Amino acid sequence: MIPMNRLLVLALVPVAPLLLSTAAHAHGDVRCDSGPVENWKPMGELKKKAWLEGWTVQKTQIEGDCYEVYARTEGGQNIEAFFHPVTLQKLVVYRRGKEIYRAPDFKPQ
Repeated sequence: MIPMNRLLVLALVPVAPLLLSTAAHAHGDVRCDSGPVENWKPMGELKKKAWLEGWTVQKTQIEGDCYEVYARTEGGQNIEAFFHPVTLQKLVVYRRGKEIYRAPDFKPQ
């Protein structure tokens, strides 16, 4: 008979990479300096913009003073992207905690 703590470890081994990858968010440097919320575009426009990129949106939210989108690309990759809420400019995109896109004029703050 296998001890309970050993069973727990064996059960977690297959999902450990998934748990680690979702915890590896690298978005500490994303700031939008977006000003008052009443000047922000509606979240619905952001969802449409992401859809036009070919993404399947899984979740949208406000993170600090930016819009954050969790989506799946046409190629099936899970991504996390940040957009400026006033202009809806795509600022930075992460996949598995690694930056895969940064707008040319976007500097970490």
